[in-house]
Amino acid sequence: MNSTPRDLPDGDREEALSWRPLRFLTLYRLTLAGLLTAIFFMLPANRALGGQAPWLFGSVSLAYLGFALVAGFAARLRRPRYGIQAFVQILVDILAIVLLMHAGGGLESGLGILLILAVAVGGLLLPGRLAYFFAAVATLAILSEFSLSMLTGHGGSGEDFTRVGLLGAGLFTTAVIAHLLAQRIRETEALAEQRGVDLANLARLNQHVIQRLQSGILVVDEQERVHLMNDTARVMLQTPHERTGAPLRHMSPELSEQLRRWRADPGRAPEIFTPAASQVSLAPRFTALGRTHASATLIFLEDTAALAQQAQQMKLAALGRLTASIAHEIRNPLGALSHAGQLLAESPRLDAGEQRLTEIIRNNSQRMNHIIEDVLQLSRRGQTQPKELVLNDWLRDFIDELVRCGRLVPGQLSLDTSVDAAAVHISFDPGHLHQITWNLVHNALTHGGGRVELRLGGTAAGQPCLDVLDRGPGIAAETEAQIFEPFFTTAASGTGLGLYLARELCELNRARLGYEPRAGGGSRFRITFLQPGPSL
Repeated sequence: MNSTPRDLPDGDREEALSWRPLRFLTLYRLTLAGLLTAIFFMLPANRALGGQAPWLFGSVSLAYLGFALVAGFAARLRRPRYGIQAFVQILVDILAIVLLMHAGGGLESGLGILLILAVAVGGLLLPGRLAYFFAAVATLAILSEFSLSMLTGHGGSGEDFTRVGLLGAGLFTTAVIAHLLAQRIRETEALAEQRGVDLANLARLNQHVIQRLQSGILVVDEQERVHLMNDTARVMLQTPHERTGAPLRHMSPELSEQLRRWRADPGRAPEIFTPAASQVSLAPRFTALGRTHASATLIFLEDTAALAQQAQQMKLAALGRLTASIAHEIRNPLGALSHAGQLLAESPRLDAGEQRLTEIIRNNSQRMNHIIEDVLQLSRRGQTQPKELVLNDWLRDFIDELVRCGRLVPGQLSLDTSVDAAAVHISFDPGHLHQITWNLVHNALTHGGGRVELRLGGTAAGQPCLDVLDRGPGIAAETEAQIFEPFFTTAASGTGLGLYLARELCELNRARLGYEPRAGGGSRFRITFLQPGPSL
């Protein structure tokens, strides 16, 4: 198999670019030699081509035809190297043409024009000033042929001498033009090759950038076949095994339907949708790549959870500035009230009713302080520090830690892995995950009868999830929609920020916290980790 110029080393690439013109030259030589041989042997009555020396013309034409065949095979095999082949072939062309001229009567044969073509081709095929060398060799050969004709008495008039001089001048003029033209061609080839390398590098850079974008990118043609899709789009649409060229409706019927609606009505605003195999809500945007909307289309997919996360970070940043400014204003008088209540409670002259009042002051001061702590804690969570965690191992360490520090007794909290979760990796802030899980476990212990189960599993879309289960009375249907609202609580001593804080921290880490009643009674709080991970 022939190698391409890009497969060769840099030093041989320029030579490889000229192999095709050299093969064209061998084809021309084979045709010329074949015609000369055929005309000479098939039309013996017409000896105009070899009238002066028929035996020489016939011998040279046959030898020239044989050389043309050998040169053709050598150019096809690229053996020997290009420079040697081109140099030898041009010299043989000049020698053969001059001998054929001599056999046909010198300049009267009309074959001298072929020398101009040989010099021109030599100047185009070989670099440097070799065109002048070929012109000089051809001129010397013509002069030698002319001198030989004069010595043998077959020519040599003054008019012929002038024609020889004009032909020599024409050969050098051709060499000059061929040299300049070859130099310009090689400069153009070098520039085109460099532009090709630059374009290839730019294409690879664009491909790298597209694959690393946080947005999903798809390019769909007019028949809705996908020609380009980055890794982010594959994860969003949950189509890791689909190849480019597949119909869009096979990857996502919802997105295909939205594309058809947009093409029918470009002014229509795209709608947020959730792919059937995923739990991620996506917001599409369509851009026509041609003059009509029926042509190829560029599709951007944005994860609304990521957009919500950015908005949440902005909200928390604003909340942090607000709470930091009012914390001192509230804590200072709150601390004074709490301290005064403690001093008052130590007085021996207080009766039972007054002691009850000081207890109310102390309890409400503590509750107010807890509310401030929770709000401040929420405002400080604007930035996350995610780490790669093995969820199963982390949960076992979490339970052991709670038992060691005395917050749980053995048997209160159990772990059930319904799947082999040893290889389930998630990207999550460990501090946030600890706070969320403990908040849910504490609520379940408080309201669920004192026993809680952690269950690690997976959703139908293949996303890992963590369930916190209890067998308590559950949450009333009329209040179920409000449990994640800030400051909503059904307990007299609660702040109403626990579940709200847990949900906000989940969203900061690309996860979702939801609630559903448990079959048979009780509650199920589920954390779904939406970031891509290994299949469960």
